[in-house]
Amino acid sequence: MNRINQLFIDNKNKKILSLYFCAGTPTLNGTAHVIETLEKKGISMIEIGIPFSDPMADGPVIQSAATKALHNGMTLQKLFIQLKDIRKTVNIPLILMGYLNPIMQYGFENFCKSCKGCGIDGVIVPDLPFNDYMKTYKPIAIKYDIRIIMLITPETSEERIHFIDDNTDGFIYMVSGASITGAQKEFGEAKQAYFQRINAMNLRNPRMIGFGISNKQTLESAQNNAAGAIIGSEFVTLIDENIDPEAAVEKLYEALKK
Repeated sequence: MNRINQLFIDNKNKKILSLYFCAGTPTLNGTAHVIETLEKKGISMIEIGIPFSDPMADGPVIQSAATKALHNGMTLQKLFIQLKDIRKTVNIPLILMGYLNPIMQYGFENFCKSCKGCGIDGVIVPDLPFNDYMKTYKPIAIKYDIRIIMLITPETSEERIHFIDDNTDGFIYMVSGASITGAQKEFGEAKQAYFQRINAMNLRNPRMIGFGISNKQTLESAQNNAAGAIIGSEFVTLIDENIDPEAAVEKLYEALKK
C-alpha cells in the first residue's frame, strides 16, 4: 500500500503534522539529512519543495528559499540523486511539491519513474490543471503508484471538490485561504466557516489543511477540522535562521505551544 494511504489508516485518531522545506536549503547537499532529522523528531509526513524561479502560489519566505536553492545549484536531477537511497533510512511518506515547468522539462513519465525509484509517494503540482491531470497525467501516475495531491480553496465550488474527491487518492490539500503561503496569527470566522462547510461534505479522502499555520491557534484549528496540518513558511524561516534542522524543528514545536 502507498505510504500516504497507510499513514491515514494508521492515524485515524491522531492528528498528523506534515512539514514542507525546499530542497537545496539551507545547504545544497543537506536534503537527506533534513528528511532524516524530521522523521526522528516525530514529523509524520514531509513535503520536499522543488525550487523554481516563479513559484506563483508561494509567499516571500518560500520564494526566497527557492531562490537560494537555485543559487546553491539545486536541480530536479540533483534532487533525485540525493534521494536515491533515502528509503534505507526513512519510512514516513515523502511528497514532492513543485511547479509544472521543471517537471515537464524532465518529462512527466520520467519524473514519475524517478519518484518511484527513490520512494516518493506523492506529488503536489499547484499549477497542474485538473482537466489535464484527468486526460493525460492520471494514468501515468497510477502506473507508478504516485498519488497526485490536489489543492482546494474557499473559492473552489462544491461540484469541483466532489469531482476532485472522486478522482484522486491519498488526501486533499485544503488551502486555508485564497492567498499565497505565509504565517498567520489566527484563522478568523470566515475560515472557520469554510472548514466547517468542507467537513459537512463528508468527502471520501482525508484532508490536510495548510497555508498560514504557525502557532497554537492556527494548528489546533487546522487539526480540529481535518486529518492534520501542513506547515511550510514558519519551518522554512526557522531552518534558514538555524541551519541545523533539529534546532529548527525544536523551535517550531515551541512556537506551536504559544
